[in-house]
Amino acid sequence: MSKQNEMPVAMNNVSQISVGTEIKGDILCGGDLRIDGKVEGKVHVKGKMVIGASGRVDGEVTCRNGDISGGMKGKIEVQELLALKSTSTFEGDVSTKRLSIEPGSIFSGTCKMGESRSGALAEG
Repeated sequence: MSKQNEMPVAMNNVSQISVGTEIKGDILCGGDLRIDGKVEGKVHVKGKMVIGASGRVDGEVTCRNGDISGGMKGKIEVQELLALKSTSTFEGDVSTKRLSIEPGSIFSGTCKMGESRSGALAEG
């Protein structure tokens, strides 16, 4: 294949699960992921995961950074920063280097904080 025919790799690749879409199963995302629909299962994101205000995740998540404006129930492991926005509802276990919780957010669960939690991302 010549260099002319090769497709460039997008550096800011964002995958999206739209409102009205429901997924049951595992998701592996090599870039960033925005969820405005519903996901039930394991989600592994190498970049940033955003759960929009209408989004919902029930399951296990690993990602580099995370922003939650919608709902999540389960376990999340974040390598760097997890931000729970004012409209978010989280129930479960958090493992992250840094955590930001805005006033109005509902958090029910446990949190382990410390140095980079890169083990899950390095293996995936």
